[in-house]
Amino acid sequence: MELTLSHGLYGLFTLIIILTMIFRRGVVLPSLLGTFVIAWVYKGSIVEGFTAIFNANLVAAKELFNIFLIITFMIALLHSLRDLGADRRMIQPIQKLMVNGHVSFFILTVVTYVVSLFFWPTPAVPLICALLVPAAIRSGLPAMTAAVAVALAGQGMALSSDYIVQVAPNVSATSAGIDTGVVADKALVLSLIAGGVAIGLGYLLYRKTIRSKDSELNEIEMNQMQTAKESENKTKSAHLNTWSRLFAVVVPVSLLAVVVYMMFTKLNAGRMSGFEGGDGAAFVGGVAVILLLLSTVAFGRENALDYITNHITEGFVFAFKAMGPVIPIAGFFFLGSSDFSGNILGIDGEAPGLLFDLVKSTQEFLPQNALLAAFSLLIIGIITGLDGSGFSGLPLTGALASSLQNGAIDAGTLAAIGQLGSIWTGGGTIVAWSSLIAIAGFCGVSVMDLVRKNFVPVICGLLLSTVAALIIF
Repeated sequence: MELTLSHGLYGLFTLIIILTMIFRRGVVLPSLLGTFVIAWVYKGSIVEGFTAIFNANLVAAKELFNIFLIITFMIALLHSLRDLGADRRMIQPIQKLMVNGHVSFFILTVVTYVVSLFFWPTPAVPLICALLVPAAIRSGLPAMTAAVAVALAGQGMALSSDYIVQVAPNVSATSAGIDTGVVADKALVLSLIAGGVAIGLGYLLYRKTIRSKDSELNEIEMNQMQTAKESENKTKSAHLNTWSRLFAVVVPVSLLAVVVYMMFTKLNAGRMSGFEGGDGAAFVGGVAVILLLLSTVAFGRENALDYITNHITEGFVFAFKAMGPVIPIAGFFFLGSSDFSGNILGIDGEAPGLLFDLVKSTQEFLPQNALLAAFSLLIIGIITGLDGSGFSGLPLTGALASSLQNGAIDAGTLAAIGQLGSIWTGGGTIVAWSSLIAIAGFCGVSVMDLVRKNFVPVICGLLLSTVAALIIF
């Protein structure tokens, strides 16, 4: 295989992007610049470079727009439930189960995991921390240990699989050129292993800090209790209505029914088509839209048209804030894939696969070793997560998964491993400049102390899940 100057430039800009992530800086600028320069050199025309930089972002936006839609509808639904007060009512009964600090730790993890699967951890954290964390503290769970439980279950275990909304597996699979369902299923299994290890180890390490239910609270925990009491009083005066109670039941039951139906069709794929990848996300999004319509009308029939417009706008704003930077990054790595480079460069015939060619040219010097490939993707995923996003590295790990696959390990497994490394790191468990700040803020603890508490459980969980991937898949 003959490597050209374009291949060298693509490799150079890929290294620049990785180094930029290591230094915790934004990678949008080098991604855009790299796309322009590589296209200019490959086509031999600066005009083609300008055209390609636009086409790369357009291709990425087309491929990923379904992700923006599902985020939009789920966030809009959450906002409409907040209007009714149904979001609080959905989890208030769980407070009664928190009889002591040990039980509270595991209740926090389970509830955070389930809620985060449907609504994503970032918008779910204020709800959980406002209602369940004060109840957990009251039962004897320290605020720091409660923050550990929320972070590991939500920002780690739930977000790293993203099995319901399927934003992460969609980006990974699209970049790897494989079916979303393949990455989603493997990421779910690996996330449960990593989460089980991290949460179990977190409990074992910090269980001695759990107090008895009647012991005195420290100043931080007293402030938490006071804030929660004020919030509860406000809620009781504003949201005691029939619609709030009704939707507090209808929404979780509907979403649970969706999950049961999706799992049923998956298990019976021999007789039925099943909901795989984008179809599953579309099903969840469609149900969310209908629930959004009903809850908006219930909140105010006269102004329902304006309310739903506002909620969908808020959903789109959140989606673009969360995923907007991913588009130019994905555009750059799509340029390295023969599946997309033709549309970006305006080539009708055989399209170049710059990244694949680079990796293939080095494979003769590398052992065909599944262990080496798996841990390489894990390390690269962790490095890309250092920017504090968790999602910006997925185009890279997905593209590398496609290039590094061999007879010993497939692209789906590698993409899932890279996805776990990126999201557990940057999604908000061991990076202080990520959304972990929100958890620390709501729990009233130091974010740096929270990072230190999470570090050992998270790294052990990632290492063991990678080994498990080699055994299982």
